[in-house]
Amino acid sequence: MPISQAQFLRSNLILLAGGALALLVIVIAAFWLTRVSERQFDEVVAFRETRSATADLLSLAQDAETGQRGYLLSREAGYLRPYTDAVARFEPALQRLKASAGAAELARAEVARLEGALRGKLAELAQTIAVAERGAWDDAIATVRQGSGRNLMDEVRSGFGKLITQSEEQLQQAIAGQEAASARLRWTIVLGALVIILFAAAAFWTIALYTQEIIAARSEVTALNIGLEQRVQQRTEALTRANEEIQRFAYIVTHDLRAPLVNIMGFTSELEATAAPIKAYFDAGEKAAPAALEEARTAVNVDLPEALSFIRSSTRKMDGLINAILKISREGKRVLRAEAIDLPATLEAAAAAVHHQATENGDGIIVNCPPLKIRSDRLSLEQVLGNLLDNAIKYQSPKRELAVVMRAKRETSGWVVIEVEDNGRGIASTDHERVFELFRRSGAQDRPGEGIGLAHVRTIVRNLGGDITVSSELDAGATFSILLPPDLSAVQRSAAT
Repeated sequence: MPISQAQFLRSNLILLAGGALALLVIVIAAFWLTRVSERQFDEVVAFRETRSATADLLSLAQDAETGQRGYLLSREAGYLRPYTDAVARFEPALQRLKASAGAAELARAEVARLEGALRGKLAELAQTIAVAERGAWDDAIATVRQGSGRNLMDEVRSGFGKLITQSEEQLQQAIAGQEAASARLRWTIVLGALVIILFAAAAFWTIALYTQEIIAARSEVTALNIGLEQRVQQRTEALTRANEEIQRFAYIVTHDLRAPLVNIMGFTSELEATAAPIKAYFDAGEKAAPAALEEARTAVNVDLPEALSFIRSSTRKMDGLINAILKISREGKRVLRAEAIDLPATLEAAAAAVHHQATENGDGIIVNCPPLKIRSDRLSLEQVLGNLLDNAIKYQSPKRELAVVMRAKRETSGWVVIEVEDNGRGIASTDHERVFELFRRSGAQDRPGEGIGLAHVRTIVRNLGGDITVSSELDAGATFSILLPPDLSAVQRSAAT
């Protein structure tokens, strides 16, 4: 179905709006998912920081305890270096853990409890080292053996383990959330791109289809313009030809009808002259001279019948001419009915109609026609073929047996040419156009006729949208070529426009 300009504009606006909406959704979704991914990334960093800070603080506690144990066992100050380093780094590490635990929203109570345990452990370590530095090594070792420091260390290890486990779980959840957000972002971009591609493809298809229709319409308009110019030229030629025929027809009618009228007028005067001796004879009565009687008798028996005979002949001729004109006029007014016609069968039927006449002086009529079909008026075509075959038989040459061939073929343009060829008397080249004029005949006038047959044929053929021409030479036969359109309905529609 052709796309109208309004439909094209509406569909493209809808597609553009859909594409813009899809792009807006993609932008909003991408922005939101990016924010979610950033938040997840921040949580991942925070949880990793918490885990790292927890591990560092636990390591410091272990280093401090290791330094204490080494000092007490070796009683050498060099073993206190891990302890002193751990104590120096304890506060920054503890503050780092507090900050990361708060950013990661971990339980602050757990961190506070661990802080208390750590500070208690450091206090215990500092106490035992101070006792040992005073020289009371056994008291310091005894304090260690009491187990309070070990309990605090176990509490620290347990708390740090729980904190590390908790931060690891939250870290894995944050990583999973970040991956999910990234996956959703990817799928949003992919699906959005597909939607935009679909809208773009639909818009491209609509534009391509509309462009194709515009090109086709432009080509059709160009072809119509060319066809219109050709039709205008054909109509102009047809009008010119019709005008010439009207002028010739008017001349022929006035000339041929005037001749019998002149004869009638002349013989009417002759009647008047014939009536004079008759009137003189009757006026004289018994006194009439024998010469008057003889003159009256001659007028009645000779002059009067001769004048009446010529008047009657002239009126018959006028009647024939008028009837011929009316016949052609009625043919032009008859409604043509286009129907499918099988040309070979139609030609065979036309030949069969005159078969008896054709075989009297020859071998009949040969039909040479491939399978062809046209749409035309059957009655008109039968009249044309019948008239041409009648003429071929009527004007056969006395020098040879009659031979008539009927052919038909389709031209490259699609039009159909029907040819009726005979070997009759032929027509002089100067009379090729004249034989189609009304009341005009060619050659010896030794056959009955009024000169309306071929004029009638041309009228019928032109009513069918075609034309008829003749190719002939004297004593060499004649070939009448009938050019017909393949479809009379198309000609009628073209004529209506």
